[in-house]
Amino acid sequence: MNEAPFIFKRCRSFSLFSVLFCSVLFFTIQKNIVIMWPTIIRRKLATNASSTPSVLKQALQGTPPANSPRYATISKRLVLLGRGSNIVNIAGRQGCPGYPAHVKHIRDVQVSFPLSMWTRLYSSENGDLADAVVPFMGESISDGTLAKFLKKPGDRVEVDEPIAQIETDKVTIDVNSPEAGIIQKLVAKEGDVVQPGIKIAVISKSGEGVAHVASSEKVTSKPPPESSPAEKKTVTEELPKAKPSSPKASSRPSSATDAQAAQPSKSSVKEPQLPPKERERRIPMTRLRKRVATRLKDAQNTFAMLTTFNEVDMTNLMKLRADYKDAFFERHGVKLGLMSGFVKAAVSALQHQPVINGVIDGDDIIYRDYIDISIAVGTSKGLVVPVLRDADKLNFADIEKQINMLAKKANDGTISIDEMAGGTFTISNGGVYGSLLSTPIINPPQSAILGMHSIVNRPMVVGGEVVPRPMMYIALTYDHRLIDGREAVFFLRRIKDVVEDPRRLLIDV
Repeated sequence: MNEAPFIFKRCRSFSLFSVLFCSVLFFTIQKNIVIMWPTIIRRKLATNASSTPSVLKQALQGTPPANSPRYATISKRLVLLGRGSNIVNIAGRQGCPGYPAHVKHIRDVQVSFPLSMWTRLYSSENGDLADAVVPFMGESISDGTLAKFLKKPGDRVEVDEPIAQIETDKVTIDVNSPEAGIIQKLVAKEGDVVQPGIKIAVISKSGEGVAHVASSEKVTSKPPPESSPAEKKTVTEELPKAKPSSPKASSRPSSATDAQAAQPSKSSVKEPQLPPKERERRIPMTRLRKRVATRLKDAQNTFAMLTTFNEVDMTNLMKLRADYKDAFFERHGVKLGLMSGFVKAAVSALQHQPVINGVIDGDDIIYRDYIDISIAVGTSKGLVVPVLRDADKLNFADIEKQINMLAKKANDGTISIDEMAGGTFTISNGGVYGSLLSTPIINPPQSAILGMHSIVNRPMVVGGEVVPRPMMYIALTYDHRLIDGREAVFFLRRIKDVVEDPRRLLIDV
């Protein structure tokens, strides 16, 4: 009976000891976690950047409420700096979430997520300054070349005003100003290869700091002071005087060896005189020109290209145009041209010969049940090929309107990649430049291309009489691996029949 209190006292002492030991162990582990957690994050970010989002997601989970007096809270979740820009996640003012408030600031973590949200297109604002960044250029375009700046430091710009142009493999894209202000400085240089989200210029909304930069540039650009006349005289006297050559020495006859060396060898071949290098200019190719060159050479190496020709009497189509051009313009607000007639003729020919609308893909043949006509447009920067979607569903007015719109965009450099993607058949009109005859090159991944040429009055036999007629040569270049000569000739014959008698389109014969 006397052993019970003793045992109770020992148990109570053991319990107090256990609680004390667990408390010390708990605070030790917590302290080690607080110390080691930043190191774990740094190692994880350095060794495996691809798993950064998952690490941050685990770190941000379980964040205590903002009114907790002991723990710091998350100050910012996501600050979106624009399309293509990075997304900054600042995990607490004092470090990672869940840290005690006295823990020192570690660093901000910058992570790139494939999100398509933005608060302001193409800009990352920082107080009075706004960054002009490279915009999104398309799914298939990862970078471009900074062709030229349209503005220089100190120039005034408005919102969405172009300040630079970027050349890609397909189109030229403008970099617009995100804010109204004055350009403070240019970060990138012309000729640099840039990716979406790269900063190229800094814009000051208030214009502060720009005048100081401009004045300092003017001071440094002053020419060095000219030397005084006395200094020039001293320098002239210090120069060594050249000794005049002795006339006697020059009048002495040369030796026999010198005379033999002076005589040209009869057996030596005279090298051609090439023009000096100073009369030549070397300019880097634009990305668009390099892309066009690569595609055309690939087409020449891939396709078994063959060209067949025919000629078309343009009398009836030109008469149709002359009779109805005023009424057509009054009704549809666009001029009636010849391209719409050839597009309708090409659609009819493709419907009669569907193999020309197909393409070889490996060991298979793809037959397309839609007709998208590509129109080749030559611009000052290179050749572009916009597409008329579902051309078989368009009438003459729709075709003329779309051709005018796409041609204007191509010449202005504002045409988009989507407007040039695809296409099942191409029409190239070299006649606008005066071409009489040519063999066009196939535009991959198509299998044929129609070439139009200039209209020339030539003597033709009509009804047993020789009369002048406006004639045009047409050419069809096709992939002989897929298309036989029979289909190619029938295709051109159908175009000839429709153009020479447009009434066939009405009755489908």
